[in-house]
Amino acid sequence: MSTSFYSEEELQKIGFKQVGKNVLLSRNTCIYGAADMVIGNNVRIDDFCVLSGKIVLGDYIHIAVYSAIFGGEAGVFMHDYTCLSSRCIVYAKSDDYSGNYMTNPMIDEEFLGVYSKKVELKKHVLLGSGTTVLPGVIIEEGSAVGSMSLVNKSLDAWGIYAGV
Repeated sequence: MSTSFYSEEELQKIGFKQVGKNVLLSRNTCIYGAADMVIGNNVRIDDFCVLSGKIVLGDYIHIAVYSAIFGGEAGVFMHDYTCLSSRCIVYAKSDDYSGNYMTNPMIDEEFLGVYSKKVELKKHVLLGSGTTVLPGVIIEEGSAVGSMSLVNKSLDAWGIYAGV
């Protein structure tokens, strides 16, 4: 029987570094670099998500439709009980937009200012719909970020944050 989620056997064939039990990964997810990804137990990733680079997902995680995680080499680490609402984007890798470099993946590397810095979402973190998280951010345990927010610096534990 075919469903909108990969079977456990199909998940094993994708080539993840590690994949847990009760993982619901949409067949409409784009995956780049599965060998650098760890997926824990009880994880659901909905349609039209993009996973790229080093990503470590703990247990009891939900990543809603149209979200993207760009782990690069530094990685994105989502601890247990974290959730990304729809259209969230988490970047551990980004171009330098200062004007000192070019920004295009088709440009020779010598002209690029790409940088990579670990991103971490600790236990019980919630990101509201449309939130963007930039490289180097650590969101401490229990924090909630309101919809359409730009998180460009680390956040304290158990806070409620919204806006830029």
